[in-house]
Amino acid sequence: MEENQVHIPDGWVEDSLGNILNYEQPYKYTVDSTDYNDKSGIPVLTAGKSFILGYTTEQHNIYQNTPVIIFDDFTTDSKFVDFPFKVKSSAMKFLKPKNPGEFDIKIIFGHLQNLKIRETGGDHKRRWISEFSKLKVVLPPFTEQTTIARILSKVDEAIAQTEQLIAKYTRIKTGLMQDLLTKGIDEQGNIRSEETHEFKDSPLGRIPKEWEVVDITKFTKNHDSAIKPGPFGSSVKKEFYTELGYKIYGQEQVIANDPFTGDYFIDEKRYKSLYGFRVASGDVLLSCVGTIGSVLIIPDDFEEGIINPRLIKFSLDLKKTNIHFFAEYLKHSSINSQLINLATGGTMPVLNKKIVLSLQFIYPLIDEQNRISEKWQFLSNHIKNEEIKLFKLQSLKTGLMQDLLSGKVRVNCLNQ
Repeated sequence: MEENQVHIPDGWVEDSLGNILNYEQPYKYTVDSTDYNDKSGIPVLTAGKSFILGYTTEQHNIYQNTPVIIFDDFTTDSKFVDFPFKVKSSAMKFLKPKNPGEFDIKIIFGHLQNLKIRETGGDHKRRWISEFSKLKVVLPPFTEQTTIARILSKVDEAIAQTEQLIAKYTRIKTGLMQDLLTKGIDEQGNIRSEETHEFKDSPLGRIPKEWEVVDITKFTKNHDSAIKPGPFGSSVKKEFYTELGYKIYGQEQVIANDPFTGDYFIDEKRYKSLYGFRVASGDVLLSCVGTIGSVLIIPDDFEEGIINPRLIKFSLDLKKTNIHFFAEYLKHSSINSQLINLATGGTMPVLNKKIVLSLQFIYPLIDEQNRISEKWQFLSNHIKNEEIKLFKLQSLKTGLMQDLLSGKVRVNCLNQ
């Protein structure tokens, strides 16, 4: 609860986390083996972003006193765990209610998320005792707590199901793309195989007989600036930036796959002096310094602007190139491995036009590129729709937690 909150609903109590929760360090539950698989068995939890390291069939040292709240020394989000597990890292810490019959752990977990009390680094045990345990929350009677927890659990279930669907569609898309970019689709809409179609040897392995192995100029327009690295850094120094004007496109937009993020601009005079580096609808941008291989398509409703020195811009010949096919293929492992192997530089990899021109691509004819693009765009749209649904569910949960955990909305009103 925020320190400035003054209203406590009738029947609710205010108490400190130290009076409600026990703190535990699970040294005795650590895993004895490092033999894990990634699909079945007892989950093995570790500190850090990965959280679930893998699964094991070993039956000893299983922590079954769940549900429990877990946090660690390396991340900023606590986790609610209601399944048996093992622990790999002693950096992980457990919090459990001292009196389970009085306090529902799901409600306390909700308060911990709202309080945002965790920080990275330091001695969590000392900080728990000296800082966190003094923080106060308000709690309704236990029956109301369980009702609130049940409501939040329903939303959590919907969130988990949506996340699973996104992961499923993403796996399917990854596998499909691998097939499409190595076998393609014939005129009847079937993915080719060597049992049913003719293939041939190539520098990139076995490919359909209809395909060629080409360099990148097969996809781009026929002029020198069709492949355009960004300008010299001295042309777009920070002292040239303005609050409004013409946008500077850099790795920020490309890595985020969002052309509308960022707020770096230059004035009209400098834009005109750098006009050769301007972007246009349908251009494809490639990150080429440090984080290499990220790709962004410039949309129809783009903001006028130029690329910065960390990008390479491709202007495509749309008579023989499907933009989405080209962009997805640039991100494919066969191209990415070439980029990594060819990148120059000391402490960070760097791409240049010469390297890009040396890349080898498969080239299906435009009609097949269109068929391939349609296949994975269908799955991409499914993923996008589920991501929108996930965002709405997460927003719903945030709103419910703010209303229900503060008493602003009472569950007896929701049940009428």
